[in-house]
Amino acid sequence: MNNSIQIIREIITNKKLLLNLAKNDFKTKFAGSYFGIFWAFVQPIITVLVYWFVFQIGFGAQPVNGCPYVLWLTAGLVPWFYFSDLLNGGTNAFLEYNYLVKKVVFQISILPGVKVCSALFVHFFFVIVTVVIFACYGHFPDFYTLQILYYSLALTVLGLAISYITSSIVIFFKDLAQVITIVLQVGVWITPIMWQIDILPPVWQMVMKLNPLFYIVRGYRQALIDKEWFWTYWQSTLYFWVITIILFVLGTKIFSKLKVHFSDVL
Repeated sequence: MNNSIQIIREIITNKKLLLNLAKNDFKTKFAGSYFGIFWAFVQPIITVLVYWFVFQIGFGAQPVNGCPYVLWLTAGLVPWFYFSDLLNGGTNAFLEYNYLVKKVVFQISILPGVKVCSALFVHFFFVIVTVVIFACYGHFPDFYTLQILYYSLALTVLGLAISYITSSIVIFFKDLAQVITIVLQVGVWITPIMWQIDILPPVWQMVMKLNPLFYIVRGYRQALIDKEWFWTYWQSTLYFWVITIILFVLGTKIFSKLKVHFSDVL
């Protein structure tokens, strides 16, 4: 727990540096492209359109509880894109910024946070686009919609917790990056995002709900579609935060134990 508190303090103390690095990270991702950061926003939108065409036009997906399938799908994909982006970036944070890791005076504990903030820029844009799409369908934003801020924060903390684990281990086990890619490919189908959990037997529904991302995806849909407050499912809220705190404590402990060897390996 002391490791976690220490890292939280370091992040807060260096928040201005973290934000500056995040802005620079976001810009340099597309520095060599003619259209620059334009691609960061186009990719998720194109992905949504492809899924919408395949499922609604190709397979004839029906509205979900009266909500057009494209809206239901988009509400689930928004947090997934963010999680996928921040986990990929967070996992490779120390490898990408290895020149900073080797600096004795630099607080390397903020580097996973840099990647998380960088991914957050695209996420906020995508959230705005999603709200506009919902408004076009007659689902105008209200107080329930503000819950997206809560669920974004919850997802950020979860992603940061996992990133401390993966970014610390991947330095010594490079294959972990490929494992993460496979896990994300499978995860998008088992969360669930593109299909309703109600089609499963009750026992399997309980198993699926053990996935912390289920809480987040359902939360976005609660905020945008179902118009329910996050405390409606208080057991799920409690479970999510217990798991997230455990992962954060575990991640910061692994980081603190391994960081002294980072510069030797890198």
